Amino acid sequence: MQNFKYKLGIIDWYIIKKFLGTFFFTMAIFIAIAVVFDISEKVDDFLRTNAPFKAIVVDYYFNFIPYYVGLLSPLLIFIAAIFFTSRMANNTEIVAILSGGVSFRRLLYPYFVTSLFLSILSFFFNSFTIPNSNKVRIQFENTFINNKFVYKERNIHMQLDDSTYAYMESYNNQDGMGFRFTLEKFRGKDLVYKLMSDQIRWDSTKKNWQILAYSVKRINGLHESLERGETKDTVLAMSPSDFERKDNSIGSLTTPELKEYIARERKRGASGLEAYDVEYYKRYSMPFATFILILIAVSLCSRKVRGGVGAQLGIGIGSSFAYIMLMQFTTTFALKGGMHPAVSVWIPNILFGIYGLYLLKIAPK
Repeated sequence: MQNFKYKLGIIDWYIIKKFLGTFFFTMAIFIAIAVVFDISEKVDDFLRTNAPFKAIVVDYYFNFIPYYVGLLSPLLIFIAAIFFTSRMANNTEIVAILSGGVSFRRLLYPYFVTSLFLSILSFFFNSFTIPNSNKVRIQFENTFINNKFVYKERNIHMQLDDSTYAYMESYNNQDGMGFRFTLEKFRGKDLVYKLMSDQIRWDSTKKNWQILAYSVKRINGLHESLERGETKDTVLAMSPSDFERKDNSIGSLTTPELKEYIARERKRGASGLEAYDVEYYKRYSMPFATFILILIAVSLCSRKVRGGVGAQLGIGIGSSFAYIMLMQFTTTFALKGGMHPAVSVWIPNILFGIYGLYLLKIAPK
């Protein structure tokens, strides 16, 4: 029994194979259904915009699948654990394992080994693979499905760093042109530099800004100097991406890019970063949620009950939707109620973790 306690045995590998097989089979079914429904919904858009078939398959659907894998994987890991554990309980396999001298906590070992593998895989998938695939998918959607985005904000104020501020009366994101541009630099509370220009233009080749018809005032105490010019190339801590569609940009940032973006925008004094903070902290909390949901699934479904697999599957799905609703509820407080984003994404884990420990305590031993 000592060797069985510390090493993966036949029963462990049996449970791991069942777990992974059920999860990947369930995932394949859900992805196939999602693709079919998406095709039926978007076929008119594909025909209307004459989207190339290769672009539809390679740029869109090859990157559509990873997006839904990341979206559905926590729920489907939970459902897979419920489904095959209920089958094992219904077939009295779990009773036989426990009767053979294996403790219930030891029974959880292969579940948690599988959860660890899927959590690590999910973390790297959500942190790197999915954001990079989302960039291609979103570009396709913006080209062939969504209407062209027009930046309509006026009187735009931006803090570029601790002492530099920019202003534009308006910006045309179609040709990368800004109008009535002002750049101010301060030393403490004193203005030391002020640039004014009729137009500012993004140079996509040089990856910098070209300032047209400008004047520069430099102030050093009581001394002032004035410079005028027709064209000036400069690098600023802003880019055309600051004036693009924001509603789908979060998912296209890798975790390092997301962290860098939050830090840069916060340094610039930008507001409305709560959604980015929530996404950042959620990428770290969800792997832990996998362990909690697995604990709930096994503790809930390890006994044979009337109604069989269907009843336990219904209870499990209800629990998973309760978790999702609680997550939505707490993140809403982070987005609009002032709650810290880290707290909002960890509250569901804490509450359901307590629930999971309670189920573990009353589970059949």
